[in-house]
Amino acid sequence: MNSINKPFEIGCYTFVEWDVDPLTGKKLDARTRINHLLETIDLADQVGLDVFGIGEHHRPDFLSSAPAVILGAAASRTKKIRLSTAVTVLSSDDPVRVFQDFATLDLLSGGRAEIMAGRGAFIESFPLFGYDLNDYDALFVEKLDLLLKLRRSEVVSWNGRYRSALEQQGIFPRPLQNEIPIWIAVGGTPGSASRAGNLGLPMALGIIGGMPENFLPLVNIHQQAWQRAGHDPANWRLSVNSRGFVGNDSRQAINDYFPSLKAMMDKLGRERGFRGLTRGEYESACGLRGSDYVGSPDEVIEKILFQQNILHFDRLLLQMDIGAVPHEQLMRSIELLGTKVAPVVRDEMRVRSGE
Repeated sequence: MNSINKPFEIGCYTFVEWDVDPLTGKKLDARTRINHLLETIDLADQVGLDVFGIGEHHRPDFLSSAPAVILGAAASRTKKIRLSTAVTVLSSDDPVRVFQDFATLDLLSGGRAEIMAGRGAFIESFPLFGYDLNDYDALFVEKLDLLLKLRRSEVVSWNGRYRSALEQQGIFPRPLQNEIPIWIAVGGTPGSASRAGNLGLPMALGIIGGMPENFLPLVNIHQQAWQRAGHDPANWRLSVNSRGFVGNDSRQAINDYFPSLKAMMDKLGRERGFRGLTRGEYESACGLRGSDYVGSPDEVIEKILFQQNILHFDRLLLQMDIGAVPHEQLMRSIELLGTKVAPVVRDEMRVRSGE
């Protein structure tokens, strides 16, 4: 299966990081950071990007504990861009509330809501909402089952282990779309890729390190599970979610993105016991075979086309505001992605699909 027969989509995602600028030592107040975020979503819509996603985190250095609320604000300011999570930590949430939130968002946005569901790379939400980390995977499996039933039916009967049963309960409101798209976020676990394929759900593959061919086995697992379960091959979809930044030229992009990325990765390294990011590793990741889509418009175009030919994805989402990237630089990067990169990539994908 190859997904280039579908319109190719390009967008952004963010975790709404709220941190000190490593160059100035200053930190924005929370309201300014949120206002800046809404400005970036406005701009992404205006320059023709397809998707904007907001991740869920429950830490002091992020402002994204309630993505649906932020996306609701964005819905009233935008016209075309699809509004997604990146991700919803479904294991520690209530599927009924998730569905209601996004059905409401769908109505507010005129049918532009999406859910990207995952187990979460951070664990803060589990004790916060009273869940045991030992149930990490079982919680996700059960809650995904309920969320899919809620998507299919207005009245639901359901019984599980981690949530009270539903007996002929009506779930309202219903979305404008017939079914809100649900993507499964996968970091590197074969079982997660297989599960998504079995269920006929598109996969959002997080790639923040390594060469593209290293992830081809996960793509193949998803495709094979999709086919074995009898789902229509024409509906198979794959998103790649990676870091990225576009500048007027290669050196500008690489230099502008590095300080905040290094500060964030070094901090996570201290928390989790791994070594921080070196400049050499970063420069390598920015190359054609690396994981970070950082460079001039022409370089980013070349990299997207090269890696798409390996992994066959039909959507690319880039995290462009990692750490504390200055707002003006971020806005320019989004503008370049929408006006210089996306049109060329879409045209080439149409040629590849024979249109």
